[in-house]
Parts: sequence; structure tokens; C-alpha cells
Amino acid sequence: MKYKPRTFVLEVVMVAAAIAFLFPVYALVTLAFKDPGQIANKPLSLPDPPSVGSFGEAWQSASLGSALLNSTLITVSSVLVLIVLGSLAAYFLARTATRLGYTLYILFLVGIILPFQLGMIPLYQMVNDLGLLGTYQGMILFYTGIQLPFTVFLYTGFIRSLPADYTNAALIDGASHLQAFAHVIFPLLRPITGTVLILNAVHIWNDFFTPLLYLGGSGRETVPVRVFAFVNEYTSNYGLVAAGLVLAALPILLLFLVLQRYVIRGFASGLKG
Repeated sequence: MKYKPRTFVLEVVMVAAAIAFLFPVYALVTLAFKDPGQIANKPLSLPDPPSVGSFGEAWQSASLGSALLNSTLITVSSVLVLIVLGSLAAYFLARTATRLGYTLYILFLVGIILPFQLGMIPLYQMVNDLGLLGTYQGMILFYTGIQLPFTVFLYTGFIRSLPADYTNAALIDGASHLQAFAHVIFPLLRPITGTVLILNAVHIWNDFFTPLLYLGGSGRETVPVRVFAFVNEYTSNYGLVAAGLVLAALPILLLFLVLQRYVIRGFASGLKG
């Protein structure tokens, strides 16, 4: 196969794209391992010598330990609720050929398109009226409502790609629809469940605005909100910010590395359906 000029251009574009994506990561990691003097004099050079002092200071001054627990509790609970509700709703939509099922599916798609900022004030007022402002339950309820349409969309497409014979065989053997779903269909949803888990977990874990609005001043702030404490109107400690962000990214990065093989496969199946 001849090496054509078009191939060279594509390689240059891919290398440039890789550099554009990797440069912020490089800057973040190098800043995290520098002391304030190195950041002021050589912000983009490699740490010489590396310093881990920013990590300990960030952990203590921002109480990142409790923030990590808050983020973990909210993320895990929200994702579990999304998996249960989203898969059940998608099973009904995928296996029901009625006008009601089609209408509900369209409504879920509309929920993906509409930005939640349109209802930001009413949502805040509703959470406040329910007495859930500044609580874990309020955040879990919020994220479940916001992310459920996208979750249902992914699950519905995947379930539609499965042969209906699996469900019919279970029903003929005397199982109810709930039993057929729990024992036959849901075990087959492992690829799309991995995709749902990682996409929702990344969104919820990294979200800054919602926890700031609903948890600010409650003592239950998540990691992004606590890290933001290092930035104010007049000064910014970029070393502590970088160290805090690195610590915050590690759990979700490990989760992605474990489940990455499911992400593309499950997402592609959802789009295909």
C-alpha cells in the first residue's frame, strides 16, 4: 500500500488532535507536582524536583476526604436508581408496540434535547418546597430526573436489538414480565449497563453547578465545589487546584479503565436500535 500525501495529512491532524487533548492533562499533572515557586517561574516545565506537598495541603484545607465520600454516595446512589428505573422503563417501551409506548418514548427523547437550565428556577423551588435542599436525597432525585431520559434511550435501543424470543420463551414457561426481565433480559444488558454506569457516573461526579446550587453551605459539598474554594476573586492557588483535581479524577478514571470495553459497544448498540 502506497504512502499517499492524504495519509500524511491525516496523521498530522491526528497528532495535532492528540496534543490538543493531552496538553491540559500534562499541565494539570505538572502543576500538581510543583511547589509555588516552580509554578511562578516555570509553570509548564517538568517538576524539578517533584513535590507532593500540594496534595496533602489540598486534602486537609478543602476537607477532600469528606467531599470524596459525599461525591461517592451521591454518584453511586444516583447511578443505581438510574439503572433500575431506566432499564425497567426501557423494557416496557421496547416490548410495547402501542401508541402509549411510542408517545412515552418521544417524551423521553424530548427530555434529552431540552436543557435543564430552562427549568432551573422551578426545580430549585420544588426541591426547596420538599425540604430536600442541602440533602443527599435532593441531589439523587435531581440527577435521576435529569439523566433518566438519556438512560432510557440507551437501554431501549439495546433491548430492541435483542430477539423477542427470549422474553416469549420465559412468558410461555409461566414467568411474569418482571421475572422475565430480571432473570432473562437484564443479564443480557451487561454491555449497555456498563455504558450507562460510566457515562452517568462521569457526569454526576464532575458536575459543579448543581452541587454548588443545591448543596452550597450545607457541609455536604462534592469534590468540584470544595476544589473551587481554592479560587477566589483576587488570588488563585493553582497548585492546590491542580492537586485537588488530580485527586478528584482518580476514582472516576479507575472506573472508566475497568469499564471502558463496555462503553463503545453498548453506546453503539443503543444508537443502532
